[in-house]
Order: sequence, then structure tokens, then C-alpha cells
Amino acid sequence: MLYAIFCYNDEKVTSAWSREEDAACMAALGAVQEGLKARKTLGPVARLMPTTAAVTLRKGKGEPLVIDGPFAETKEQLLGFYVVDCADLEAALQIARDLGVANPTGAYEIRPMMLFDPGTGIAALNR
Repeated sequence: MLYAIFCYNDEKVTSAWSREEDAACMAALGAVQEGLKARKTLGPVARLMPTTAAVTLRKGKGEPLVIDGPFAETKEQLLGFYVVDCADLEAALQIARDLGVANPTGAYEIRPMMLFDPGTGIAALNR
């Protein structure tokens, strides 16, 4: 089963890190990623740019409106995500726990993924 693990944190906190603090966190996360690679459970990983670089297309009546910033105002922002291939939710939770040790602030949302193949129109929970 594929799971997405979304990484949330307060950008005010993470953007205040020194280069050394950021590098240390990324190195610790990299160590977790190496273990996942060795177990062949790691899929794509993305670190998102700050929400100040984002725009949102908001639909409503009339023409869609493009606005600066994230979709919703929250205290924590989506900073990145992992895609992992796990036997079950408990295995995905353990990966999120390991990531949480490497980066002890913020939150991790674990959500099963459904793949959609636009060429075939097939949606599937499993590969």
C-alpha cells in the first residue's frame, strides 16, 4: 500500500533556522531516507518552497482568481511530503515516528494514496 506522509511545520520556526541547523535537520532526515531506500519502501520525496512562493487558484462564480499564498491560513504549513510503500498503516506510522525523531517539531499526516492513471482512467489503492 502506498502512503503519503505530509510534513507540516510553522514556517516562521523553520525559516529562522541557521544554515547549520537546517543542514543538521536535513542530514538527520537523510539518514532516515537512506534506511527507507535500503528497505525499498521510499518513493518520491519533495521539499516545498515557502508559502510566500505559492499562488492559489480559487474558483467561484465567474473567472477563477489567482491569489498569492497558500490555500488556507493556518499556523502550520505543508513543507513537503514522502511517498512510501508499506505493508500497512502501522509500518507507515513507524516511518513517520522515525522522521519525527529526525525533525522533532511539526506534525506528520499519514494518508493512504490512490493512484490514478489518466491514460486508462483506472484508480487503484495498490500497485
